[in-house]
Amino acid sequence: MTADTPSGAIGILATGSYLPARVVTNADIVRMVPGTSEEWIERKTKIVSRRYAAPDEAASDLAVHAARTALDAAGLDAADVDYLIVSTTTGDAPIPATATLVQHALGAHRAGCFDVNIACSGFVTALALARALIALRPAARALVVGTDVYSRFIDFDDRATSVLFGDGAGAAVVAAVDDGSGFLDLDMVGGGAAHELIEIPAGGSRLPASAATLADRGHVLRMRGREVRDYVMDHVPGVIDALLERCDHKAADVDHFVPHQANGMMVGELVDACGLTGAATHLPLDHSGNTGSASIAIALDEANRSGALRPGDLVLLAGFGAGMAVAAGLLRWSASTTGSAA
Repeated sequence: MTADTPSGAIGILATGSYLPARVVTNADIVRMVPGTSEEWIERKTKIVSRRYAAPDEAASDLAVHAARTALDAAGLDAADVDYLIVSTTTGDAPIPATATLVQHALGAHRAGCFDVNIACSGFVTALALARALIALRPAARALVVGTDVYSRFIDFDDRATSVLFGDGAGAAVVAAVDDGSGFLDLDMVGGGAAHELIEIPAGGSRLPASAATLADRGHVLRMRGREVRDYVMDHVPGVIDALLERCDHKAADVDHFVPHQANGMMVGELVDACGLTGAATHLPLDHSGNTGSASIAIALDEANRSGALRPGDLVLLAGFGAGMAVAAGLLRWSASTTGSAA
């Protein structure tokens, strides 16, 4: 049996996403961030606008909107969900897990639920976990959600990070699909030696919140942009090449590339380095920015909702970011249902 016809195939039944109502344009950012211009932001990032959550919206609220859309698209009720996995680095609180809040709000009362905290590779990591759980219980259904509210953690004195990030959520329903479709393989690679490249250093057990951590701005996002770019270019192509080789495919076979929406310039370099110029690369970051854990989920939903993804298409997902961590997945598209983004 070939990699394209797995026994007990598991794939994505439906997708959904949610972007908050508030649109923050580059002109808005320029008024908040010193040393920037609209032209500079777009040229450096390919981002034109992003969304910020309302004051009363937290990560779980965004997740619930995206999850409901995905469930509706799949024709399922929340009571049908067996596993609920939420990927976020900006959860509502340290305890409880944001997944439990989403479970309660949805009414998915029979679902086992937990969070994944591995930032921008988290959604693909959560898909891999969902696939593994369903392999153990083939009739089960998993709801996988990526959600982040980075606007609460931005340092607007740092133009390298403040121009990039937005808020949003995306979701996918994972379950058994017809043979010949679904996931061919997924992989995760950690790079903890580079963990300081992206961080929010305070607020945990090493540096608990205090007057000193507040004064030191330890609760905002810090990122070494050039080193992050170098890490991605040094590590992601190899992970993707190995994944494709295991699945007996080449980059030229890929129909759709759905990467983490880190930065439009970086993604363009990555496409070239991976030999993916023949694939359709989906980049909603122009209007959503970098939404962290949600970015691949939002991009996948927008591609699905637009009708770009057709049954049988070969779709490559690639997440990379804080940790440092890389996660990639290859699947034959099976979903015929569509979600929606607000």
